[in-house]
Amino acid sequence: MALTDVAIRNARPTGKTQRIWDGGGLYLEVTPGGSKLWRLKYRFDGKEKRLSFGRYPEVSLKDARTRRDEARKLLANDTDPSEHKKAARAARLASAANDFESVARDWFEHMMSDKAESHRVKVIARLENDLFPWLGKRPIAEITAPEILGCLRRIEERGARDTTHGAIQNCTAVFAFGIARITLLKQLPR
Repeated sequence: MALTDVAIRNARPTGKTQRIWDGGGLYLEVTPGGSKLWRLKYRFDGKEKRLSFGRYPEVSLKDARTRRDEARKLLANDTDPSEHKKAARAARLASAANDFESVARDWFEHMMSDKAESHRVKVIARLENDLFPWLGKRPIAEITAPEILGCLRRIEERGARDTTHGAIQNCTAVFAFGIARITLLKQLPR
């Protein structure tokens, strides 16, 4: 019998973990402490596996069923949903580690360490004041030329032409450094 939202809300903890089944391998696990967790039980390559979808009510019954259906589609295409979830998470973490500010600060540490202190101060100030507020948290691979141009125009509008030229040079160097870093990481053995 399929679950209902009322049945989920009324589920009370007992002395042991209980499973309330919905269908298609989806069930709600009610722990002795009262947590209600969505799980999917499935088989892949002859092995029984479980996949977690989150906690109720943050993940609704409808959302849990949608996630179950997505996982079943992956299984139909010979893809382990658990491994797919891990790969997606790793990609998100890699993307976050490759945001413009992280790459720029890494570039700064590697390439500016032997420069004069006055030059280092100018470069980091230019990055922090004119580029990081608009580009800092964006993944470097997703930044477009119009976004960079917008930053440069903001600098130019205040009449700081030398700063604009320096920002162009810094952006070029940061992107070249980021591309080299990504290329190197792809070549490393796993």
